[in-house]
Amino acid sequence: MNLSRRKFFTIAGASAAGTLLASPLEALYARQANGQPVFGTGYGALVPDPNGLLDLPPGFQYRTFSLTGELMNDGTLVPSNHDGMAAFRGPRNTVILVRNHELGTGFDGSRAQGPRPYDPIARGGTTTLVVGPNRQLIKHFVSLSGTIRNCAGGLTPWGSWITCEENVTLPSPTNGVIKPHGYNFEVPASATSAVNPEPLVAMGRFNHEAVAVDPRTGIVYETEDRGDSLFYRFIPTERGNLKAGGTLQALKIIGKPASANPLNGSVNTSNSNGDFTLGEKLSVEWVTITEPNPLNGDTVRLEGQSLGAATFVRGEGIWYGNGALYFCCTSGGAVGAGQVWRYTPATNTTPESLDLFVESTSRSELEAPDNIVVAPFGDLILCEDGPGENFLRGVNLQGELYNFARNALNDSEFAGACFSPDGNTLYVNIQNPGITFAIWGPWRRA
Repeated sequence: MNLSRRKFFTIAGASAAGTLLASPLEALYARQANGQPVFGTGYGALVPDPNGLLDLPPGFQYRTFSLTGELMNDGTLVPSNHDGMAAFRGPRNTVILVRNHELGTGFDGSRAQGPRPYDPIARGGTTTLVVGPNRQLIKHFVSLSGTIRNCAGGLTPWGSWITCEENVTLPSPTNGVIKPHGYNFEVPASATSAVNPEPLVAMGRFNHEAVAVDPRTGIVYETEDRGDSLFYRFIPTERGNLKAGGTLQALKIIGKPASANPLNGSVNTSNSNGDFTLGEKLSVEWVTITEPNPLNGDTVRLEGQSLGAATFVRGEGIWYGNGALYFCCTSGGAVGAGQVWRYTPATNTTPESLDLFVESTSRSELEAPDNIVVAPFGDLILCEDGPGENFLRGVNLQGELYNFARNALNDSEFAGACFSPDGNTLYVNIQNPGITFAIWGPWRRA
């Protein structure tokens, strides 16, 4: 995602209430359509933080840990640019967090310093944090290193984090890069030290953003952060074993040319700015990518487009729930304020389909909801990355937006929101200077 102005919020870990994703968004847009006020009080007015870090509603508190530059248990320093993250149940009532670091290349500056980097010049990667039942950090360490711009990703039903490179740099004598980039990598939540980085080549080499797994089939759905991005699925040869290979495909809308609609007047083209009716069920099929790992450029999407695959304006967050995949387009829609699309896989009684689920019509009320975590009580928590103040915003089941937290430190984005498996703690990052928060309080009060 574009660090200067990331409009979307990466869809992160699901909770026990994950199937309620549709309801708050549907209610929010229904309020907008009916001319009703969309802002509510939520948990109450935010209380200024005397520490100048995080303003929260009355009764809520936070703890910080694993800040950039702190010494970790493996003897290295915490990297900067905290980003996507997921929470897993650990042994003895612990919580395991796997956290991305969206860093580039070079040998100077903050870096994920693992013993077996994929590419020594690449500074990105993941760190793993073990947090006790008292929300105190027990240990943290690098769990993947040598990758570029680990922005988002997704958790798997088998207990791992898929971290995605949002970069497609190829080796050249001038950039110092020695390995091709643009891959997904898997980090088991159970890892106790840095894993051996193994690119999941069959899942495609492109500008990855996020992934979500359909737990019924094991198929992995992938988004791509470009103005002319595609929506992909990866069908693994062996369910739950992404390293065993598989088939990469891109979604095609039947009867809708991929390049039918201009992207806000630019040279790019995109279906997601076309004339679509909310909720209209579109027939789809999938085209197979014959070369998922091109080493002569960033051409996976070009092959898909040549086969008629639909293009979307900056595909970003993706999340599974209600038996469907919800994915977001940062700049989609008539006013470019963002969209949420819904892909529904086929069942024994219904064919697969795609529909435009929601579309923002006013930047002043809601600009491109993306990074969504579902609270155990059904509300959505959205991570904001705007040009000024940034908030964690909630959407309740009545469709009301409310402010849950404000970054009182600076104008950096929130990222990686996820709830602990027991639902009592919200973990989230401020990307710069790189701080992880544990937040708890009277969640059910509202």
